[in-house]
Order: sequence, then structure tokens, then C-alpha cells
Amino acid sequence: MGFFSKLFSALKKTKDGLAEKLRGLFSRDKIGEDFYDDLLDILISSDISVSTADEIVENLRDRMISERVKDKNYVLSELKEELKACLDMADDFELETPAVIMVIGVNGVGKTTSIGKLARYLTDNKKSVTIAAADTFRAAASDQLEIWADRAKVRIVKSSEGSDPSAVVFDAISSVKAKGTDVLIIDTAGRLHTKSNLMEELKKMSRVVEREYPNANFYKFIALDATTGQNALSQVEVFDEAVGIDGIILTKLDGTAKGGFVISLCNELQVPVAFVGTGEKLDDIELFDKDSFIEGILGE
Repeated sequence: MGFFSKLFSALKKTKDGLAEKLRGLFSRDKIGEDFYDDLLDILISSDISVSTADEIVENLRDRMISERVKDKNYVLSELKEELKACLDMADDFELETPAVIMVIGVNGVGKTTSIGKLARYLTDNKKSVTIAAADTFRAAASDQLEIWADRAKVRIVKSSEGSDPSAVVFDAISSVKAKGTDVLIIDTAGRLHTKSNLMEELKKMSRVVEREYPNANFYKFIALDATTGQNALSQVEVFDEAVGIDGIILTKLDGTAKGGFVISLCNELQVPVAFVGTGEKLDDIELFDKDSFIEGILGE
């Protein structure tokens, strides 16, 4: 099954809510001021932020009025373009090797699972991968990660529980440089963005990567639970301020009707969604595709 089909399935709950409301809206006899007010309410109800939804509707209303457009199909096609323009505020993600990907985020967002899926995705695309188990605080974290590494058939570098995470990163970098590995994926302990000491630890690990592997393309990904909707924006803001965020791994998209928040995220923070989880299987992760996402939330 291709990404387009997987994404459609993952976005079913979001699409069922948004597309159904839009069908009701577009079934009206005329497109007037009430139409645009109701469109605003519909977008907000799909977890697009008020500011982004207002921007979309204002842009659409102004153009449709100036062009004296009353054709509903044309308005819908232009709505898709407005949504796409919001996604385009964030650049498309492109992975260049050699690469180091440090995966960060709060507790319980699915980092470990995402790392296993990402490793499998990269090996399927002919990249050699090593995982660094730098979550040395959570009990059995490295053991759980090792299970995913085995499933993805990639190497793992780990240390004992309670070890210095930066030391694990150092050892992993030494290993991948010696072996010429394409991609190093670093797992990190889940942390609340309010814990300054843990945020400082992320900065320390970042400095180790930059010092020990300056020739690598260093990407910092935040894993976001899609079910949190707009609340995820504040997580991105704080982590981005601390270490800089290069991309997002979106998890649990298939379990929420709040997929619309991705529109706000790209429009307001200009941080791209790099990968999206589309299910629970090892190969249920793909590069994010903007056009497929828009079609997925609006329906065919």
C-alpha cells in the first residue's frame, strides 16, 4: 500500500469531521458572508488555530469577492490552495548523508517506536543506520530500543542505566565514523519542556555532535503526538528555542480528528513535518507529503 493510501487511512478521523462539515457548507444555495463565517468555525473545529484559520478565510474571501466568484467547486479548489500555502511556509525536508538525527520530545509521544520505524524506513531506502540509546534514565529504555533495532535490523550503541547520555553519543559517533555509517539516530530521554536541567542536557549532547562530527548533517527532530492537537505548538516553540528544531515526526495521526493542527504548525512556526506515522506496524512511517495531506483531510 502506497503512502497516499496509508495517509488517507491515517487521516480518516480528521477527514470525517472536516469533509462532512464542508459538504454541508457547500450544499448551500449561495456563497455569502455567512458562508465565510461558518467556514472559519469549521476550520477552527478541526484544530486549526484561530489566527491561521482567520488568515485562510480572509485571504479566500478577499480573492473570491474581488473575482466575483460564486462557483463552489472553484472556491473549494482555492481553499485547498490556501491550506497548501500554509504548509509551504515550512520548507520540505530533505535528508542528506552522512546524517545525525537526534529525536527529542516529551514523555509518551512515541519516540522509541518512531526511531524503530525511521530506522526501517532508512534501511529500506538503502541507508546504513546505527541507533544510539542515549535515554539512560528510563528503566529498560535501552532494552526496548534494542528490540526495535533488532526488528529494523540495525546496529545499536548503548551503555548501562544511569550513564552520561553525552558519553553514549560520543561512543556512537566514534563507531559510525569508523564504519562509514550513513545515518546515526540518537534516542533521548523524554522530558518536559519546563525542566531546565534536562534541556541543558540536550544542549550538551548537541555540542558533542557538533564537535565530534562536524562533517555530518545534524538534524534535531521533535516527536509530536498528533492527538494533542494545538497544544503541541508550545512544545515545538520551547524545544526550538533551546536547541533548534529541524523537523517533526508526527505520531498517532491515525488516532485523532485533530490533524488540522499541522496546518497551523507549519504556518506559524515554519518547522516542517519530516515524517509521519501512519499506523502501528514497523513500516508505517513515510516522508510527509503536503499534497497528499491536503487531499487526505478534505476528501476526494
